Amino acid sequence: MMRRPLELILCLSMGTVLGACGDDASGGEGTTDTGGAGATSASGAGGSGAGPGGAGTGSGGAGAGSPAHEGGGPPAGNPDGSCAVPAEARAADTSSPTTVIGDGTPASCTSEAVVRAVAAGGIITFDCGPDPITITLEETAKIFNDTGPEIVIDGGGLVTLSGGGQRRILYMNTCDEAQVWTTSSCDNQDHPRLTIQNLTFIEGDSTGDDDEGGGAIFAQGGRLKVVNSRFFNNACDAAGPDVGGAGIRAFMQYNGLPLYVVNSTFGGAEGHGNACANGGGISSIGVSWTVVNSLFSHNRALGNGGNPAEEGTPGGGSGGAIYNDGTTMTLTLCGTRIERNEVNAHGSAIFFVSNDHTGNIVIDRSVITENAGGSWYPTYPQISNHDDTPIAVTDSVIE
Repeated sequence: MMRRPLELILCLSMGTVLGACGDDASGGEGTTDTGGAGATSASGAGGSGAGPGGAGTGSGGAGAGSPAHEGGGPPAGNPDGSCAVPAEARAADTSSPTTVIGDGTPASCTSEAVVRAVAAGGIITFDCGPDPITITLEETAKIFNDTGPEIVIDGGGLVTLSGGGQRRILYMNTCDEAQVWTTSSCDNQDHPRLTIQNLTFIEGDSTGDDDEGGGAIFAQGGRLKVVNSRFFNNACDAAGPDVGGAGIRAFMQYNGLPLYVVNSTFGGAEGHGNACANGGGISSIGVSWTVVNSLFSHNRALGNGGNPAEEGTPGGGSGGAIYNDGTTMTLTLCGTRIERNEVNAHGSAIFFVSNDHTGNIVIDRSVITENAGGSWYPTYPQISNHDDTPIAVTDSVIE
């Protein structure tokens, strides 16, 4: 059974008294390298499925015949992004893999082979033939904490992992005893250090699995880095004040170091967006993010009522692209485009609430535009934050 960090347990148990967990509009200020295969980004208005206030749950409706299943869909990353990538955020060297999934044929690249390789850890690559391939997992692939410390999963730009609209795709949790405890401080350890690169994640769905989120990827503890990857039609629970992250849900990165997302796409075109109660693209509690040359579009926060949930509502509906909650965290965007995401509550592009009023937002050479819905925008349109949160904006468009 998954163990939550102590801070989160205390926060949840005290939330109804203090209103401090997810301190959005209901709690004060808020009352008023290479891309993947596929077509270029579409620019049509509107999102996939229902918009704000409308119905719509699940992964967004991509079926077995959708372009994503054949390697299509928008490419990885923002084509206009020009920011230099920090050395520690670059793709990992996979020239000497620990495990190669497949023998050169599509038939050899099975769910069982993926789950087994991920459990074994190390550097994992694929040899499934020259064409794009979708591997639909029959069970969630789970990282074991004693198989690193470095773990890399590299799809070579050809591999798509699918949850089939029935399950989360990838799970890592340093505080889950079933995945092996490796230190006495599972809430702050430097491993596993997981790199996801040149992969596409589609139709991951954690709905009903737990109350955490992470339709495609759940990562708690250690470090996570995502490079040159794509996230289409992933989903988690459609209602709830704290659940979030249809693409990625993260907790407890080692020593508060940032989780890097580089040259990656979440949604990217109509019909490819991700959806959850909060954080249509990514979501976290107490985690800092550095997002470089990436694209978020057509993602949706489906909840309603914010956090804490307004009376008579299920809660949620914040952070169309990005949902950051917790304490002592930063969000840095460089060369990133956030557009045409939708919410019902707050933060049509970004929801950033630091409960202890620390942390900051840095937006450089980025574009935030045409995100729809919500309220409580004290500093910039489409960004919900405490009015004392420092936001540094350079060479960017927010409109």
